[in-house]
Amino acid sequence: MENGAAQPVIVAIDGPAGTGKSSTSKAVAAQLGLSYLDTGAQYRAITWWMVNNGIDVDDPSAIAAVAGKPEIVSGTDPANPTITVDGVDVAGPIRTQEVSSEVSAVSAVPEVRARITELQRSVAAAAEVGIVVEGRDIGTTVLPDADLKIFLTASAEARAARRSGELKGSDVNATREALIKRDAADSSRKTSPLAKADDAVEVDTTELTLAQVIECVVTLVEEKRAGK
Repeated sequence: MENGAAQPVIVAIDGPAGTGKSSTSKAVAAQLGLSYLDTGAQYRAITWWMVNNGIDVDDPSAIAAVAGKPEIVSGTDPANPTITVDGVDVAGPIRTQEVSSEVSAVSAVPEVRARITELQRSVAAAAEVGIVVEGRDIGTTVLPDADLKIFLTASAEARAARRSGELKGSDVNATREALIKRDAADSSRKTSPLAKADDAVEVDTTELTLAQVIECVVTLVEEKRAGK
């Protein structure tokens, strides 16, 4: 490496819920000294704002009309990723069941996707050292020129078990049904659906521990950086 500085590397990590995307992305970014962006949190944030402001989330035109209003700011420190809406810290409120149940409907609205995609691109462009961006359409739509694209998968059972471990007091079967429903909605939406990019490396996390997934991804990034 000339001048001891590695080239900034942009890593896109996509996949359905419960594959370990967030934990993996944060850990990889921290280990490699990269910035980190949780794009799902941005969609949750705009959903939270809609719900909080009494917008009818079943009415796409009502959502589209106000998609530009909330000011969403994402902190990109993997050790402490923050998110605010109009200056209010929403890291907690966006993880409620109410937001989770509405996020697919809000995210499907093209005006919302255009707004958030623009936000994501500007965050990635501003990351001087490089960034790990996790979501559902990063490698396909948001950052199609990412240096490395990874698509995490896992069985529905494994994903539900992990997700219900995260969501306090939730029942695995109900969680599994909700995940399958949300994946189906996100995979079939017209605007930038959840999909694996042709040039993405698929990593099935079903049988792997989190540490193994992190190690696998770190190795992929390091190989990319070394120009392999």
